[in-house]
Amino acid sequence: MFPLHDDNPTQDTSIVVYALILANVLVFGYQVSLPNFQLAEWLSNWALVPSQLVANPAKHAIALLTSQFLHGNLLHLVGNIWFLYLFGNNIEDQLGHWKFLGFYLLCGAVAAGVHAMTAPTSLVPMVGASGAISGVMGAYLVRFPRARILSLVFLGFFITAVPIPSAVFLGLWIAGQTIYAAMANPNLPGVAYLAHVSGFAIGAIAMLLLNRRDRN
Repeated sequence: MFPLHDDNPTQDTSIVVYALILANVLVFGYQVSLPNFQLAEWLSNWALVPSQLVANPAKHAIALLTSQFLHGNLLHLVGNIWFLYLFGNNIEDQLGHWKFLGFYLLCGAVAAGVHAMTAPTSLVPMVGASGAISGVMGAYLVRFPRARILSLVFLGFFITAVPIPSAVFLGLWIAGQTIYAAMANPNLPGVAYLAHVSGFAIGAIAMLLLNRRDRN
């Protein structure tokens, strides 16, 4: 399944979502302009390298934030900004601009931290906004479980667009990520599935707490 759009209109312009998308695109543009030897140093300084963070948290904690704006390739970037655009606008609309920014960065930092704790000796740089965006998706599930997401569904050689309740779409998505996380070795290069799962969880929990506070 691939999401195309939802039926959940917003009341305000998603300033932070657009700013985050622009920041990610600009950083990626600079990243791909670097020659290989400079790129290696760039990643060492700004990507999250678990062994560096564990060895010297005070020095490398900034990577919990900066790694969220780096991406491995163009497909990684495009996928992330599409999911951020699709799910982030409604959460920003609900939380407000500044609270959404803090929420986004917190989810990403927690996701990156969990990944580092599960692979404390890893030298593989972790990059990407997936943990933060997973947090946004977790919040979307809590706040808008009945919203419908028009999604491409691949049925062999046939492709069709089907409106799917967000509870079903996001439930299947996080179930798949959890299975992949259980099978993957976080010390090896590849997708940091556990960061997706932990980001989703912290986003959902934070939104549940915000909902409870709003009701009181």
